[in-house]
Amino acid sequence: MDPFGRQIDYLRISVTDRCDERCLYCMPEGYRGWARRADHLTADELVRVVEAATEAGFRKFRLTGGEPLIRKDIVDIARRIWDLTDVQTLGISTNGTHLAGMAGALKRAGVRSVNISLDSLDPLIYRTLTGGSLDGVLDGIDAALSAGFEVVKLNCVLLRGVNESQIRPLVDYAAANRLPVRFIELMPLGPGGPLGDRHFMPVADAMDLLGGRELFRPATSKPQGHGPARYYRYQGNGALVGFIGAVSCEDFCATCNKLRLTANGKLRPCLGRQGEIDLMPGLRAAGPDDGEVVSAIREAIANKPENHAFVEGYVSPRPMTAIGG
Repeated sequence: MDPFGRQIDYLRISVTDRCDERCLYCMPEGYRGWARRADHLTADELVRVVEAATEAGFRKFRLTGGEPLIRKDIVDIARRIWDLTDVQTLGISTNGTHLAGMAGALKRAGVRSVNISLDSLDPLIYRTLTGGSLDGVLDGIDAALSAGFEVVKLNCVLLRGVNESQIRPLVDYAAANRLPVRFIELMPLGPGGPLGDRHFMPVADAMDLLGGRELFRPATSKPQGHGPARYYRYQGNGALVGFIGAVSCEDFCATCNKLRLTANGKLRPCLGRQGEIDLMPGLRAAGPDDGEVVSAIREAIANKPENHAFVEGYVSPRPMTAIGG
C-alpha cells in the first residue's frame, strides 16, 4: 500500500530502450541511449527483480521497451517470469512489427495479453509517425489473434494535426476485429522531439470527432487489464473504446497501481515526476540475497506521489523510449 491507500501490485518492465521504429512521440532524433549496453539489465537480473517484486506484493507484470521483441532472449525472459510462483498475469506491449513470427512462442511462454501500438491505418501517415511499415503491424495483429492470447488491445496516441483523421477508421477496424482500442493523450515526454503543445488533443476532442459523448455508454464489461483506461461501448458500431486522459482527467492518478523499471535498472514510482531508485547496486552486489532489491522496491512504493506533474509543466529529462512504455 502506498501513502495514499493505493495497492501497488503492477510492475511495467522495460527490457530495452532500443526500437526498430522511431515514433515521433517516443524517440527524439539522434537518440542513442542504447549505446551503453553494459548498463542494461540481463535476463537473470530482470527475473531477479520480478522475484523480489513478488516478495513485495506485486502480482501483475508487463514487458515493454523500446520494442521488447527485438531482444533475442525475450521469449526466455517471458517464460522464466511466468514460471515464478506468485506471478498472476504477464503482458507485453509492442509495436507489432515482429509479432507475426513470435506470437505463438510468446503465448507458449506464458504471455497472456498483448498491447499493440497502432496510430494510423493510413500507410503514409503511419510511416510519417513511426518510420516503419504498416503491413507488418497488421500481420502481427492477425498473428496475435490467431495465437489465442486472452486479451489483444490496440493503442493509439492522439496527435492533433497528424492522425486525428484516423480515429474513426481505427474504431471501425477495432469493431470489425472485435478488439478494444484505446486513445491516449500525448504526454510531455521526449525532449528534443518534433512534437509540441500544438499537437496535444484531449480525449474529449476524440469523443467529439466520433459524434460526441452521448454516443458512448460506460462499458459494463471490459478487457482484462490493470491500466488507467476508461472503457465505453461506442453506439456507432459497437466497438469497445478506451480513453487514457493522463493530462486532461483530474483524477487520473487516483487508482494508479504501478511502478516502472527502466532498461538500465532504475525504478520509477511515477511516470510524470522525477525521482528514481537505482536497483543496479543491489542486483550486482556479491551474493544471492536480494533483500536490498526488495527494500528498494518497498522504498519506491513509499515514495510514490499522489499525482503526476504534467499540468505543472513537468517534462521528463529522458524520452519515453528510455523510460519504458
